[in-house]
Amino acid sequence: MAFAGVAMAGMLFNSPRGRADDRGGDSDSRIEQGFEIAPVPLNLEGKNPALVGLGSYIVNAQADCDGCHSAGPATQFAPGGNPYFLGHQTEKINPATYLGGGRDFGGYPTPTSPLHIISRNLTPDKTGLPEGGHTFAEFVQIIRTGKDFDHLHPTCTGMPNSSCVPPPFDGDLLQIMPWPIYEHMTDHDLRAIYEYLSAIPCIAGPPAPSPLHNDCS
Repeated sequence: MAFAGVAMAGMLFNSPRGRADDRGGDSDSRIEQGFEIAPVPLNLEGKNPALVGLGSYIVNAQADCDGCHSAGPATQFAPGGNPYFLGHQTEKINPATYLGGGRDFGGYPTPTSPLHIISRNLTPDKTGLPEGGHTFAEFVQIIRTGKDFDHLHPTCTGMPNSSCVPPPFDGDLLQIMPWPIYEHMTDHDLRAIYEYLSAIPCIAGPPAPSPLHNDCS
């Protein structure tokens, strides 16, 4: 199984798109900025600090991952830290909900659809691997192809319901996650994001099949 994961990572990294750019310097100013803006304490034990810093920059200054992978503005920001409120506001992320998932995107694919897609918990589980225990090979596959390893919303075979996506939507793929955009990221950036997500605190969640499932203990 481990060999299969390594082989998958090799195939993905050797694709023409994957070879686009695998360069990254430790002197990159984005690394320092990434550490400055990280909203939670980071566990750097056994990790590459340069990758963690760069990953933080991408996650927090470019991709706005917490904008989707939190439960929404009501809990995304700490008290007094919502930058959209009247008056001068300094953004302050709520560390208790940071990247813990729970955002309800409403009816999908239409506002009246019975299916509601909820954003996933991206924090590491008790193994230290992010997204509830996904390996790096799996993470790369998610970003490059949109594969939904949790199979939460299969394609409907009958009437649409609260658990399936209607044809022609492909239930094997993540429907809200903007992976068609993120798939163009370089291998080095994906490695950095994964390293950063491995360094943030775990947020516990209910057991599968909940999209928030995560075991910290």
